[in-house]
Amino acid sequence: MVNVFNPEKLSQVSDLSPDYLQADPFPHIVMDNVIDIQVLQAALDAFPQAHALDFYRYDNELEKKLAFDQVSLLPVPLSTLLHTLNMPLFLRFLEELTGIEGLIPDPYYRGGGIHQIEMGGKLDVHIDFNKYTKLNLYRRLNVIIYLNQEWQEEYGGHLELWRGHKEGETHVLDECVSRILPLFNRMVVFSTSDHSYHGHPDPVTCPKDRSRKSLATYYYTQHCPEGENAEPHSTIFVRRPTDAHDPYLEELRKKRNKGRLASNVTSHLVAE
Repeated sequence: MVNVFNPEKLSQVSDLSPDYLQADPFPHIVMDNVIDIQVLQAALDAFPQAHALDFYRYDNELEKKLAFDQVSLLPVPLSTLLHTLNMPLFLRFLEELTGIEGLIPDPYYRGGGIHQIEMGGKLDVHIDFNKYTKLNLYRRLNVIIYLNQEWQEEYGGHLELWRGHKEGETHVLDECVSRILPLFNRMVVFSTSDHSYHGHPDPVTCPKDRSRKSLATYYYTQHCPEGENAEPHSTIFVRRPTDAHDPYLEELRKKRNKGRLASNVTSHLVAE
């Protein structure tokens, strides 16, 4: 049986933890080849095309992407990998990497699972919802694994990590600190908070027959970290300094920050 993880990569966790904690603009790390190549290749081969699955479709000026979190309905190579990311071996790795004890995986994969961005798709810079009200848990970590072979720099789709701050109740972005190309077998782990501003806000320019593919899993704890807002909020989208002051988009951000704008799927849990 093939091991899902590259044991050499997991064994480096003690050396990687200081880099994670000290990363700018917030704790994060980029690791390549953490997943066994055969396992990830099988997941890619099984990845459903956009028309082959009842994806949740985000389609507005802030976010244009496809998502699916009903893991039990996914092909076995994908569902097995996603389940493994919620198991003790990987949880212990994440706890040692991040210093966050008592991580709890999400059995519902709310907002996670598989994501797919077609040509022209994007996800504006945002911070994630902070509290999983169904389970009364606080969101602490995002893990993203990319499945894009021969992905060219000019295709875009870089994950951007931004430095920002709050002025009163308003979030303000200051500077894009890191741009991460979504290459095959690249994993990004980052701490989620009220200042973990991230997204891929520029439309993807890959060929029409390709898409930006990824897996996502999120992790929680029973307690809210010190200094963070314990009051539940939805995903909060934030204007970049170079974005025009558009009253329509400002109103759209306000609406989106209260929850999803619309849904084409009613048969399963949806993300905030």
